Amino acid sequence: MADRSVVAWLPDFPILACGGTDTEPVAVVDRDMVVACSAAARADGVRRRMRLRSAQACSPQLRVVERDLVAEMRTFERVAGHLEATVMPRLEVIRPGLLAAPARGPARYWGGEQHLVERLVAAVAEVGLPARAGIADAVFTAALAARRGEIVPAGGDAAWLAPHPVGVLGVRQLAELLERLGVRTVGDFARLPADKVSARFGAEGLVAHRTARGEEPRPLIVRTGSDECTVTHRFEPAEERLEAAAFATKALADRFHDRLAAAGLVAARLEAVVDLADGRRLSRIFRHEGRLSSLAVTERVRGVLQAWTEAGVLGAGPERGLTALTLRPEQLSQDAGRQTALFGDRHTPEEIERAAARVQALLGHRAVVSMATGGGRAPAERVRLVPFGDVADARRDADGPWPGQIPAPYPAATFPEQLPAELSDADGRPVAVSGRLALSSAPALITVDGYGQAAVTGWAGPWPVLERWWDKDGGRRIARMQVAAADGHAWLLVIEQGRWWAEAHYG
Repeated sequence: MADRSVVAWLPDFPILACGGTDTEPVAVVDRDMVVACSAAARADGVRRRMRLRSAQACSPQLRVVERDLVAEMRTFERVAGHLEATVMPRLEVIRPGLLAAPARGPARYWGGEQHLVERLVAAVAEVGLPARAGIADAVFTAALAARRGEIVPAGGDAAWLAPHPVGVLGVRQLAELLERLGVRTVGDFARLPADKVSARFGAEGLVAHRTARGEEPRPLIVRTGSDECTVTHRFEPAEERLEAAAFATKALADRFHDRLAAAGLVAARLEAVVDLADGRRLSRIFRHEGRLSSLAVTERVRGVLQAWTEAGVLGAGPERGLTALTLRPEQLSQDAGRQTALFGDRHTPEEIERAAARVQALLGHRAVVSMATGGGRAPAERVRLVPFGDVADARRDADGPWPGQIPAPYPAATFPEQLPAELSDADGRPVAVSGRLALSSAPALITVDGYGQAAVTGWAGPWPVLERWWDKDGGRRIARMQVAAADGHAWLLVIEQGRWWAEAHYG
């Protein structure tokens, strides 16, 4: 009989790890996107994957915390270590706040699956954190069931998943495409023929299809590895400094990924093993599945090492230092690649190239375009539409230097053609900018064609731009300002030859 999987889930763990509470509106942000939010923030309308600016508009009192994965791993290691010591001897960390383990052995020990779930939740509560747990045949189904605290009957994964929307499969682009095709539930997707799914959506779509059918693409096996892809760094003498160990981990993770890539393999899990000078060996297993970069591996290992240090497991002195650090892959499988056009990579399948060429033949070379980022002083210059098949101008380096480019925050939208605008003071006189970048008077009113007139509540600038000063006919001398209005609009204005124009809008 195939093994069952148990998953423990700690709701809003990134919020708990940074000291937040449900009563305070808090959002943990990574690269300007919300990755977790408290209950109070959700009550204000904040959601995961929401842009920071939109989240702050929903909740003006929102406290924003930049994500610290190392700190999350350090906090979560307390939970993982306690569960290993009190509930089940081996488990794997999927991400901070989510872990999994085979359920059959622990369920027998604790007197059944229901008792295992109750013991798991109680053990997490012993370290002062809330948790839910679920059991199913596949790890994915168990993780979804954990959010409801349910146990899926053996062999019932597919039926339990069937009513869920396709968005729960976790591949947003695939879900959006399936919904446009009329395939809105996991059950509808599971009923599609596997060969058709593979041909249309590629390897990653096929993995999602197996998940929808309740199958485990990479079964949860505690220890199956490959010595050929295992990498080890030995410290001579024993290393006592955490920073030096983290630096070695980054180099080791690079070697680890290089070996997997050279062999054309992907690992379902990664085990980090630490040998100590006193003869002890410590380890932690992470879910990998080809998704963890070298930096992500380093952050996870560093967080665990910090947790072990704070718990007194690691310490100073030659008898407590690290003598070796090993990264060992578990359950290797062939790296089948993925359908890159659907899932966001730069390369395009041959079928798409042929279709684009046919459209260009019918409608013209510029009928099919792609966006390319480049350098420029104005917002509209930084993103350009390049005809499909053309190579973007590599000379327009986005990093510059671009003297005169506007500072952050950047506009949400630019206009194809600048809109006529007027900027006047409290007496109705036009505001001008001198050659020394001094305003003739304080702005009080702004008028933009099509948007009406509003009072000015704040401004920044002006900033000068002098382009092609050596060219008598092609040179350009302008100044830009950011202006906020009482009606909620904010504008990027440009003044050229004494006239104001609205160049972009801040949403």
